[in-house]
Amino acid sequence: MKILYSHRIASRDGQGVHLDAMVAAMRAAGHEVRVVGPASYDNTDLGGDSRMVGLLREKLPAWVGEAAEMAYIGPATLRLARAAAEFQPDVIYERANLFHLAGTVVAAQRRIPLLLEVNAPLAEERGRFGNLALRRTAAALERLAWRRASRVLPVTEVLADKIRAAGVPDERITVVPNGIHPEEFPAMAARPADAEGPLVLGFVGFVRDWHGLDHVVRAMAAYRGQHPLALKVVGDGPARPGLEKLAAELGIAERVTFTGLAARDAVPGLISGFDIALQPASVAYASPLKVFEYMAAGRAIVAPDQPNLREVLRHEETALLFDPGSPEAMWQAVLRLDEDATLRQRLGEAARAEITRRDLTWAGNARKVLALAAGEMSRLRGGLPVAAE
Repeated sequence: MKILYSHRIASRDGQGVHLDAMVAAMRAAGHEVRVVGPASYDNTDLGGDSRMVGLLREKLPAWVGEAAEMAYIGPATLRLARAAAEFQPDVIYERANLFHLAGTVVAAQRRIPLLLEVNAPLAEERGRFGNLALRRTAAALERLAWRRASRVLPVTEVLADKIRAAGVPDERITVVPNGIHPEEFPAMAARPADAEGPLVLGFVGFVRDWHGLDHVVRAMAAYRGQHPLALKVVGDGPARPGLEKLAAELGIAERVTFTGLAARDAVPGLISGFDIALQPASVAYASPLKVFEYMAAGRAIVAPDQPNLREVLRHEETALLFDPGSPEAMWQAVLRLDEDATLRQRLGEAARAEITRRDLTWAGNARKVLALAAGEMSRLRGGLPVAAE
């Protein structure tokens, strides 16, 4: 199968991890994949963003930047059409982005299936957090892309509900969550109860204020339990300076460590140093990549009890889920794991086993996507079978 992968990612972050992993998995399954996206993506460092995009958002009114994004529909579509004419794909796989209709247009022109990966309701998200000026236009274009796709692939059922509400029939929606390469995470036993040194609480990702790590730092400073506690944050972000200042003011700076941005191949080793892995907060419709990393590493996980996370984690079986509406609930879960090494080990082992049991892997996701693509190709060809292998 020949797959044309369309995207408009300009940053090297979790989006890039998803993109690179899915492309590699589809190629490993024996299929040809050509990637078409901004040239800046290949030249952006880990954690970086396009300088041009950053300058536009910083210096110009929101509507001007959004108008420029809409104007980019033309060049992006032309570039994808040229690639399609040369590559002759069987299917287009596109990562949805606001003001990005290249796959919608080219798939219709060539009468081939379009599989649309949706990671967030971006018009809603940017309207809430990103000062979106052209809200109606953005929402209308987003709905158009969803409705015109042969298959829409949201990362959670929560997100799928939003897509259904936008008028996409249920039979054209298939949830495909994030995944992991489990082979990158060798089996790592939980630390025994009598081990020396502090118990390490860990967090991976871009650190924002709404993650609530300040509550963890304050609770650590007040804690007088049986083990000394430390916090290791693998990542960076706007909340880091405030957290470092808070730790210093509370006298625990030596127990709060920030590694800064870490290369992807370094992440498994860093997580292996965690005793308790934290997902302090989550956007309601997200499929957090860090959760899959924690699971693959076999770490005991503490996460909020909300529908999107319950799609992956089970309370008392693969994680401890806490009431996100209770300020003390997360810390109570941490204390319970602090006091029970057996529970830490049981939860970590079960979480790792869940990856295999449910095939929550990038290879598994690729198999699912390729089967859907083959089905859509067969439908367009009047029912003639198409091999997904």
